[in-house]
Amino acid sequence: MQADTEQKLNRYWYGGEAPPSWLRALTPLYRLGNRIDRRIKSAQRPADLAQARIIVVGNLTVGGSGKTPLVIRLCELLRAAGLKPGVVSRGYRRRGKELLSVTLDSKPGAVGDEPLLISRRTGAPVVVAEDRCEAARRLLEEGVDVVVSDDGLQHYRLPRTVEICVVDGARGFGNGLLLPAGPLREPLERLESVDYVVVNGEGATMPKDLQTVPMTLTTGWLRALDDTQSWRLAQFAGCRVNAVAGIGNPGRFFELLRHARITVNEYPFADHHRFTRADFDSLPPGLPIVMTEKDAVKASVLDLDNAWSLEVDAALPAGFEADLLKRIAGRSP
Repeated sequence: MQADTEQKLNRYWYGGEAPPSWLRALTPLYRLGNRIDRRIKSAQRPADLAQARIIVVGNLTVGGSGKTPLVIRLCELLRAAGLKPGVVSRGYRRRGKELLSVTLDSKPGAVGDEPLLISRRTGAPVVVAEDRCEAARRLLEEGVDVVVSDDGLQHYRLPRTVEICVVDGARGFGNGLLLPAGPLREPLERLESVDYVVVNGEGATMPKDLQTVPMTLTTGWLRALDDTQSWRLAQFAGCRVNAVAGIGNPGRFFELLRHARITVNEYPFADHHRFTRADFDSLPPGLPIVMTEKDAVKASVLDLDNAWSLEVDAALPAGFEADLLKRIAGRSP
């Protein structure tokens, strides 16, 4: 049901199909609610976090844009600069709302797939909570000196030193309309107030005179879900695979595989899909199953044969990274 609804909305938001009038009629209500929510919650920012160094990474659109690879890269960058980063997240679609510290043995259903992936890739402390302010406090108590908020652009109560908006270069802002007629969580004018607009890939049309930072995703290792083997993606060139993606834009993942000269059987799922063994039983037998790291976090417990996850890393301009570190260094903890 969720996948069908997502596909239908994507046709309106990104496929050029006009949204029905009843969806358009709801947009002014959403706009008003968003304005009220931002005004009230911005006034409620806690004073004890006002001087904390907090980097908020988010987007204007519903769905994936490349935030998680960027958060991972920021953690690596901050640690290399001698800082101790930590990550806060709501833990989208997890069970429960309580504050939890993510460990390597955490279950994705309890903490969320993206927080668990970030924890495993970076080794940085990660805390999930409905209230990101409470999560930030926990990290600061543990000695973290820079907090990175994964998907917190619209969490207005959380103070921020730096705001980064990530844009999917392939899909851009869709039809440019606010929810629910379009994919926008906030009007495009919001881009004028963030510190950086990072564009993941090419193709999106940006507002005139808006400065952007290019980001590309580079492929790393293909790792067997049973942790027995690791291969370079190029070693799969010429092969046919069953490609599985439960992310915001599955097409980006499939195209990444095709670019490596891999023949792809596409199996897209809804973002944050909770995989079961039945999802894989109908796939053509005998072919490797290749999935994203985020999907592998959930599928690794399913005892799949010949299943692999593809690591991706965010590549950013050196000038951007240097400027970001300068901004963070300029704010005393």
